[in-house]
Amino acid sequence: MNPESHLIYPLNEFYEQLGLPQPAAAQVEGRDVPEPYRSLLVHDRDMTPTLEDAHNRTIQLRVLQYTVAGNILSRQVVLVPENETRPVAFGAIKINLEHFHGEAKRLVLERRQPLGTILHTQGMEHSGHADAYIRITPDALIHDALSLREPTTLYGRRKAMVDAGGRILAQVVEILAPRNGTSRTERTGA
Repeated sequence: MNPESHLIYPLNEFYEQLGLPQPAAAQVEGRDVPEPYRSLLVHDRDMTPTLEDAHNRTIQLRVLQYTVAGNILSRQVVLVPENETRPVAFGAIKINLEHFHGEAKRLVLERRQPLGTILHTQGMEHSGHADAYIRITPDALIHDALSLREPTTLYGRRKAMVDAGGRILAQVVEILAPRNGTSRTERTGA
């Protein structure tokens, strides 16, 4: 099987590295993704500005794990709204460093900002389209990363981000946290 065709690619690679069984996941049609997940996932926009609009605050990156192999930076991350402790998204991204230069490459390697923020601030023209929508049952890894309090079904998407020349900048899987208060931590600031 082509590793890039795996439903939760590139997150599956972190599971393989850790020797963990992968969570139960199934592909669903975009129209079958329930709200509020649908409005946050079923579109061609970047996740960072979409979450910033939804939460009315800047989104910050928290890197849980990363590797650099040649020109590929892989990272497992959570996205957290500024002045909050509760993550709003969990996922993994594989970034093709060969397509980043100068300040953009430095910022990617710094691992402090979401890729969408870097692409926007550096004026890098890009696009992306989800090639799969995912229904996933959180396992212990996802449960802990998103600070979930109780079992719940989550939704996400897998997509590639390409530059104006059609080169793949990154491949990402994004899984959203529930928006109904099923996390362990609460907001810490106004």
